[in-house]
Amino acid sequence: MSILTTLILLFFFICSPSAAYLLNELQLPPHLSGPESLAFDRNGGGPYVGSSDGRIFRYNATGPRSGSFVEYGYSSPIRNKEMCDGLTDFSDLQTRCGRPLGLGFNNQTNELYVADAYFGLVKIGPNGGAPTQLVRDVQGTPLIFTDALDVDPETGIVYFAQSSANFQFRNLTALLNSGDSSGSLYMYDPKTNQTRELLRGLSMAAGVAGSNDGSFVLVTEFLGRRIQRFWVRGDRANTSDTFAVLLGSPDNIKRIPTSNHFWVAVNNFLGPPPPPIPPVSATGVRYSENGFALQIMSLLDEYGTQAVSEVQEFNGTLYGGSLFASYAAVFTPYL
Repeated sequence: MSILTTLILLFFFICSPSAAYLLNELQLPPHLSGPESLAFDRNGGGPYVGSSDGRIFRYNATGPRSGSFVEYGYSSPIRNKEMCDGLTDFSDLQTRCGRPLGLGFNNQTNELYVADAYFGLVKIGPNGGAPTQLVRDVQGTPLIFTDALDVDPETGIVYFAQSSANFQFRNLTALLNSGDSSGSLYMYDPKTNQTRELLRGLSMAAGVAGSNDGSFVLVTEFLGRRIQRFWVRGDRANTSDTFAVLLGSPDNIKRIPTSNHFWVAVNNFLGPPPPPIPPVSATGVRYSENGFALQIMSLLDEYGTQAVSEVQEFNGTLYGGSLFASYAAVFTPYL
């Protein structure tokens, strides 16, 4: 499919999107915000979300404290509870307290992998608690702004992205106005503890998702307004191509295990950029494994003009995340 065809298809769907019906808002503890990404463990527990003060919370649907988020762990190896609890986003203290962004479970070990904006790739054991540092630098070069990840369900390999090698998360506004293209896609193998760079020169890499069969991995470019595909296996192994070109800015991308489709959170800017992100028209876009836009869903009722960071389908229900909201959204689409 040509880039022009992709643009025409996507324009058609964006001009007439379906709506979503908000079922519930899963509120974070008071004063916290930013469930940028969500994850579910191998037993179906969750969602698990990160927060602005560096902690990771698990939603309890049943049992003690049902209907609320409880603390599960944190992503900074040097976090100080007294200093960090209740911290808001874009504080300089986040360089010490951590900022968990991408989340994903290894379904074989039930370990939670976390892409922390300041501490790179870390993991949390199956019982929660303190993190183990895995990747803080690649071949001696420190990671500056780690953002998203996905875990291959068969191999346990972790694919993760660095949004920028020049701007930290706390400098998000400057990054958005920069035209920066220093992002990268990496592969971490827990069996060998080795990290490999797969792609570089990405314009704010923001989301990562592997295919169901492990043959390719997708990475979104928020500033580049496209999705790149890196082939891991097969005749095209170690090559890349353009999976889709968008009219908006794509953030996280999540695989749907039952269909090998992908949900992408897409934001279309509505005005000039007051910090950190201007008003947007937020949508969720569902893609086929071949890069066809199958569905566009408006998220106006869920997030208003706030940017949406993730749309994820789990057991037939859709969940949404946002860097700026105080809740994770639960919704269903009008088809």
